Amino acid sequence: MNVKKQFAKYVSQNILGMVGMSLYVIADTYFISLAVGAKGIAALNLVLPIYSIIFAVGAMIGVGSAIRFAVNGGRKSAEGDKYFSNALFWGTAIGLIFSAVGFFFPDKVISFMGGDSEITAVGLGYTRIFMSFAPFFIWNHICNAFVRNDGAPSVSMAATLSSSLFNIAADYILMFPLGMGMDGAALATAISPVIGVLVCCKHFASKKCTVKLKFSKPSLKRLASACMLGISSFVGEISSGVTTAVFNRLILSAAGNIGVAAYGVIANCSIVAVSVYNGIAQGSQPIASRLYGDGDIKGIRKVIMLAALTALGVSAVLISAVFIFTKPVAGIFNSENDLLLAAYAEKGLRLYFPGFVFAGLNIAGAGLLSAVEEASGAFAVSVSRGFVSIILCAVIMSALWGLNGVWLSFAAAELITFFVTAYQIKKNISKLGK
Repeated sequence: MNVKKQFAKYVSQNILGMVGMSLYVIADTYFISLAVGAKGIAALNLVLPIYSIIFAVGAMIGVGSAIRFAVNGGRKSAEGDKYFSNALFWGTAIGLIFSAVGFFFPDKVISFMGGDSEITAVGLGYTRIFMSFAPFFIWNHICNAFVRNDGAPSVSMAATLSSSLFNIAADYILMFPLGMGMDGAALATAISPVIGVLVCCKHFASKKCTVKLKFSKPSLKRLASACMLGISSFVGEISSGVTTAVFNRLILSAAGNIGVAAYGVIANCSIVAVSVYNGIAQGSQPIASRLYGDGDIKGIRKVIMLAALTALGVSAVLISAVFIFTKPVAGIFNSENDLLLAAYAEKGLRLYFPGFVFAGLNIAGAGLLSAVEEASGAFAVSVSRGFVSIILCAVIMSALWGLNGVWLSFAAAELITFFVTAYQIKKNISKLGK
């Protein structure tokens, strides 16, 4: 295998696909800011953690099962064929639970996330609609992961981009010409994963496809085996939701709904950044898994180095762009020209984004540890950045420095996690060759 060539192909296409996926969240926020204003952004930001949980479940089951499929394929084992149907079954079962909660109790969901009666009224329909389509979001993650790990990153990219472009176009049509407001935005978002699944079916129907849909008795053991390797993807997805939920609570007490709206601006910019690093991690993963199945330790080390250098290069570009274009970036979502919202968002962007120097390395590192079946190392990195470090840093630093402490806590948490990542990579990768 030409590692550099494969890395460039898989990572570039996965970054494109992941950025495309993040763009529909940006489109949602932008169109909602035009149609509803700051209250709409605040309502959207309060339910974003629910998105993260649904996406995290889909990523954990999909990526973990697809890794098992790829590793077993490298070892010429037929066991890998059973993971696809098992993933679809459990993804559907879990997705239906989310659907039921969202359909029957959307007001309780928003209230639980910290929304007052005014924000709950604004976000009620949006929450009910998007949560009702939860199984489709999970299927999209599963199908995308299997297509990518079956050697078709271009189809995976096409599926993600098609889904995102549909969502953006449908957002505008449903919200403005048809006058559906936030409900229209939710419906566009809810239908978009169906488009992604349909595009993935193009690969499943092709002669090049080696993924076999073998229906067998649902296996909790197989699900657990997959989730062990998908846990870093789960925590990687859910960490943004946990960060958003924790920050929302702290910001509500410090700056009210306008502060939460300002964080909505930062969170949406952050989603684009994280999507790029997820593209690096997910693009590296099939290559590392295949090399691991073949026993090529030297190749794995090369992939790690390429991933780290790519992550650092991306960080330099993203942080520079945020510092140069702070005002216009903050202004995109401020259709009401609220001066307080602008002040909060501009300062927040400058204090928050330097943390991506370490976040990029942590995301890529966790993904590569999972790819070579080092689940415990990936779990340690993911839990540190997704839960322990960010919650501790946010609570302590907000108590010391208020709103500025909230913005700075992201960089502090990622720096702490970087030392965990470096230790786990050194410990686990070095022992592979022994």
